Amino acid sequence: MNKIYPSAAAALEGLVADGQLLAVGGFGLCGIPEALIDALRDTGVKNLSVISNNAGVDGFGLGKLLETRQIKKMISSYVGENKEFERQYLAGELELEFTPQGTLAEKLRAGGAGIPAFFTKTGVGTMVADGKELREFDGETYVMERALNPAVSLVKAHRADKSGNLQFRYTARNFNPAVAMAGKVCVVEVEEIVETGEMQPDAVHLPGIYVHRIVLNATPEKRIEKRTITAKQGV
Repeated sequence: MNKIYPSAAAALEGLVADGQLLAVGGFGLCGIPEALIDALRDTGVKNLSVISNNAGVDGFGLGKLLETRQIKKMISSYVGENKEFERQYLAGELELEFTPQGTLAEKLRAGGAGIPAFFTKTGVGTMVADGKELREFDGETYVMERALNPAVSLVKAHRADKSGNLQFRYTARNFNPAVAMAGKVCVVEVEEIVETGEMQPDAVHLPGIYVHRIVLNATPEKRIEKRTITAKQGV
């Protein structure tokens, strides 16, 4: 089975549709599948519900899909750094399912593991628990959270072999493995593709069984969201 596609547009062909639930890897601008996001924008699909830790920034990453009004709902844990996100949400133009970061990661992990729901103390007594089942265990109250099973997952990895085994680079791993496992179909953007067998087994971060399509993006932008420089004394 050939998992390699010639372009991001080709990798999304026949997969995306109006009204879908999608998951997108990344944390801020670190480890985002920018070429796949651009290709998703160019398909023109709309009314999307998107699971992602955040929504990029204005004019980059998922921020591009907010500008084109293709996203109707975000399932996120952090909504800062994006003025258009803020504007649409406060104007009632964008739905938001605000989810604590650890809970979001576990909802994705559970989806990939075939676990339909789990209980957590996070969010009990807050708006996060509104409308959800509460249950007591050992004298403590927990809220039930449902797993996430997106129709399509868009993921960024550093390297893939032709069988779809993946390696991630440092903190760019972030949400990507959980997003990949949760999706019914997983499309991965990588900077390098090698022959099957070139990776040491212990160096594989995610096995190829979870990966359905791969596209090469050898020159991503890799923007820095916030640059912090320590001032030197006497300068």
